[in-house]
Amino acid sequence: MANFKQYTKTNGTKAWEYTLSLGFDPASGKRVRSHKRGFQSKKEAQIAAGREESSVYDHGIKSGRKQSFQEVYDLFMVQYQKTVKSSTLRKALGFYHNHILPAFGKKDIKKVTPLQCQHVINDWSKSIQDPKKVMNYASKVFQYAMRMELIQRDPTKLITIPERKDKPTGDIDGNFYDKDELNLFFQCLNKERNEKAKTLFRILAYTGMRKGECLALKYSDIDFTTGTISITRTLSNGVDGLMLETPKTRASIRTIDIDPETLNVINRWRFTQKKAMLMLGFNIGNDPDQFVFTNNKNNLLTPSRTTIWLDQIINKYGLKRITTHGFRHTHASMLFEAGASIKQVQQRLGHADAQTTLNVYTHVSKHAKKDTINKFVKYMES
Repeated sequence: MANFKQYTKTNGTKAWEYTLSLGFDPASGKRVRSHKRGFQSKKEAQIAAGREESSVYDHGIKSGRKQSFQEVYDLFMVQYQKTVKSSTLRKALGFYHNHILPAFGKKDIKKVTPLQCQHVINDWSKSIQDPKKVMNYASKVFQYAMRMELIQRDPTKLITIPERKDKPTGDIDGNFYDKDELNLFFQCLNKERNEKAKTLFRILAYTGMRKGECLALKYSDIDFTTGTISITRTLSNGVDGLMLETPKTRASIRTIDIDPETLNVINRWRFTQKKAMLMLGFNIGNDPDQFVFTNNKNNLLTPSRTTIWLDQIINKYGLKRITTHGFRHTHASMLFEAGASIKQVQQRLGHADAQTTLNVYTHVSKHAKKDTINKFVKYMES
């Protein structure tokens, strides 16, 4: 709505002015008014006010105030944190605080160009393993700004993702043991007195469970009669520390068969655990809600502990280096060698997409082919 008023200029002549209420700026939430003067007649002022009001109706309010990427990010994060798991939020916050905000935080979000984004991702590609993933998180803020009608386009959608010349191989390549290597690992592990580690790596290698799924196991999840394990939760690092969450995907919620010897290993560990915890002041008895793996305070075991145990064994005995997740690939490799189908492996590992299982199969097969020729050459040279 516009208000019109006649006023006297400094030279004594008369002129008209108007004040126009344009609603609220979506960026600041404040009411926006337009005040213009110098019109020779009221009719001229009315026409100008009508044109401005029509432009706002068609194109929205154009805030003249600088809106920084940081300010829009703060608004975006209020909503985003309500839509993701705590573990996902923790990862996202790392990307934003370590990379995205230092690059874009102080910039006026309306003036960020595709060229600036290209320079940023070029720099990231020199030090970040997956710069595309980080830029995708930056894009979430630009997309939010578009929905709030602060900008017209997302500048990150017009850039080229640079290829790293020293791009590391995937986490599957070589990150698993063959049958002989796995047997050697357990031979070495059995020389140690860490029964908890023996049980954990046995479960990982003979079930293909994810580390978080294994660390979230309760004895009530294990059916010693039918020989099955039900996987319904996972241990994650959230923004407030360790926490239990639903598994990675719906397909990850599954019940799998477990071999008798692994059941025996778990039973022996349960007996050992009860004695050890009783000495520490915890009478866990046969509580079905007792976690299989805990620390000395009977709290959830920190995931990094498995890496410490694994590194100790590998370093002490000079074994092939793999990660804890490598035991999941090891299990997949053994299943394929035993003749299991892609579908069977997919269901056992809890992959939502068969393509993920195929990727594992491709890497394992490639390694097997190389191993075959290496064995041939070794035989011929002996």
